[in-house]
Amino acid sequence: MGVTDKVWDALTTVIKMNDKVVSLAGTVKEQQVKIEGLTERVIRLEATLELLMRTGSDSKKLPRS
Repeated sequence: MGVTDKVWDALTTVIKMNDKVVSLAGTVKEQQVKIEGLTERVIRLEATLELLMRTGSDSKKLPRS
């Protein structure tokens, strides 16, 4: 195998790796969007639960007629 073949193989390997990195970067961006969406949902659930717990404990303290 000559020097030209080795250089060509090295260049094709770098190009293939670059394509994989670009593909992986796209996948990471998609996953980040999903994670952020789930985080927002959890925050809303926590806020709702906290409000319900406060409301529930307040209503227990009201005098019954």
